[in-house]
Amino acid sequence: MLRLLIDENIDHDILRGLVRRIPQLDYVIVAQVGLAGTEDLELLRWAARENRTILTHDVKTMTAFAKQLLRQQEPMAGVIVVPNRLGIGKAIEELEIAIQGQSQSDMRDVIQHLPL
Repeated sequence: MLRLLIDENIDHDILRGLVRRIPQLDYVIVAQVGLAGTEDLELLRWAARENRTILTHDVKTMTAFAKQLLRQQEPMAGVIVVPNRLGIGKAIEELEIAIQGQSQSDMRDVIQHLPL
């Protein structure tokens, strides 16, 4: 099961739904770990050090910085992008599959876009 860092922009209805479906979900929220307002590149580096996949709605900058890290051959623990247009129920369903069906090593250096 994946360990997650929840980006500031994630809809908390999605997070609540995930926790209902996966009570043992291992996650931290950006603000809870003192990273509120931190630039995406630094969030990616923190996530790599802590071995946590980032869950985000940020298609543009988060994915661009993740690709930059990959080009520079820096560690990247993975990013799951949930498009804003994806309904909450569908997002929860897709995330449940992604989170329970993959390990941290599966997500290393991966940018995954939902739906799967």
